[in-house]
Amino acid sequence: MSLAGLRLWNDGKPAYDCAGLNKPALQDKQQRFLGLGDNISINTDRQAYLEAVLATLPECVAIIDRNFRLIDMNQAGLAKVGVSRFEDLPDGAPLTIISEQCRPVYEEAFRAILIGKKDAIGKPFRIELESVDGIMRLMECRFAPLHDDKGNVDSVVVTSRDISEWQKDLAASERSGSILQSILATVPAGMVVIDEQGLITSFSATAQALFGYSETELLGQNVKILMPAPHHDRHDDYIKHYLQTGEQHIIGIGRKVEGRRKDGTIFPMQLEVGEARIGEECLFTGFIVDLTEQTRTAAEMQALQAELIHASRLSAVGTLASALAHEINQPLTAISNYLSAARDMVAEGSEIDQDMLTEALRESVSESLRAGTIVRRLREFVAKGEINRQALSIAQLVEDATTLGLVGAHDKGVEWAIDIAPDTNHVFVDRVQIQQVMVNLMRNAIEAMAESPVKHLGITVRSVDENQVEILVSDTGCGIDPEVGDKIFNPFASTKGDGMGLGLSICRTIIEAHDGKISVESNPDGGSIFRVSLLKAKKEQTDDE
Repeated sequence: MSLAGLRLWNDGKPAYDCAGLNKPALQDKQQRFLGLGDNISINTDRQAYLEAVLATLPECVAIIDRNFRLIDMNQAGLAKVGVSRFEDLPDGAPLTIISEQCRPVYEEAFRAILIGKKDAIGKPFRIELESVDGIMRLMECRFAPLHDDKGNVDSVVVTSRDISEWQKDLAASERSGSILQSILATVPAGMVVIDEQGLITSFSATAQALFGYSETELLGQNVKILMPAPHHDRHDDYIKHYLQTGEQHIIGIGRKVEGRRKDGTIFPMQLEVGEARIGEECLFTGFIVDLTEQTRTAAEMQALQAELIHASRLSAVGTLASALAHEINQPLTAISNYLSAARDMVAEGSEIDQDMLTEALRESVSESLRAGTIVRRLREFVAKGEINRQALSIAQLVEDATTLGLVGAHDKGVEWAIDIAPDTNHVFVDRVQIQQVMVNLMRNAIEAMAESPVKHLGITVRSVDENQVEILVSDTGCGIDPEVGDKIFNPFASTKGDGMGLGLSICRTIIEAHDGKISVESNPDGGSIFRVSLLKAKKEQTDDE
């Protein structure tokens, strides 16, 4: 701050400068402001130092006397007003460069300093300062008193800094925060934010409604309060392991888990977790979707689907009624004949041929077992039970399915061949449902060959790779129109005049529920080939998997 740059004002106009009248008085006032005291010669270095500091301060510094006259202003202050020299300041400054609505605040703070209020010293207040080019700036100001030799306040030092950009950033931040809060309040997914210790730092309105907790109840609580066992006991270790290794098991992946409400009820939910780093701090954001309704709807759909599949099996048995009656009647007739012959041998009273009697009884037992097998498999086929997937031999499945699938085929002139590769092993399926698919495909093949001169039905089971097994059911019937193709698996699509078109649709539903595929293609020898692929089973696999 240069002494030559000081001005005194009289009625809004400069009265004299440092080089003019009353110079000693002005120098005394400046010396007190600079802390020089009476010994100017000793403190010239300090004066130069303070002048350099004031000249380069980014904050505005000015001196105002008791009559509200501006005595001096540093370069930073002049720049904010929009001038480069002190004498270019508008008349009546500082009040003339302060917005009209802010002047009372400025004057009140100034008077508080003059009357010696201690709590007013350094107390911040804000004003709007208008530069000569019309730019309005928001300034944060502070006052401090300057005393004369008698300890009376004869002038005031004012420091101020431009907080316009800071205020804009704050307003933008508050606006962004308001928008974010609005989004979080309305977003359909619940949101939970936790820190590296697993402590909850934010809990959205949707999450509050979902779990039954208010945000104030959970802030600072460990997020495992929202988890049932076993994750409740392991979650802290999950976070620690991730922070140490960086291995992601759920972050950015998402999965279905279970949540625990305030009342202790457990519910299914989809959890998506994201990570955010703010400096050295790591935060985790979880987005939660309640799957209760979806799970309930899926269960209802599964129940309806099971009813439809069961109804389809009953319908299939209905179409087999006459053939089944004939199939069962054959062993029963044979039993009757063998037992009648045995009875006659015993009734004759002559010497009994033990070999012939034993053979008759043996055949009777065999035929009874044959009839029992048909009845047992029929009963299992139409039984309404829970889906029970297990590792089963594909060869045994096919063999059991042929008991019902090929009923009456011989009487219709159908020849069949079954070829099962030895490396097909086991599949993880529900036995009754896969047998239903096999029976449906066999019966369709037999019906398709009703008018064919060559009636050959082939069943082939082979491995596709180490993970899949394939079942092929081929016939030499009328085939399927190429334009129909895979549409034949759509509901109500049928090539039969009296068919409802649900059989193959149900077959596809069953196979896809087993993570398999079913398709159809033309047989080079005439007719069609249906392909069914299923996953091979691991020996230790269970239905829970």
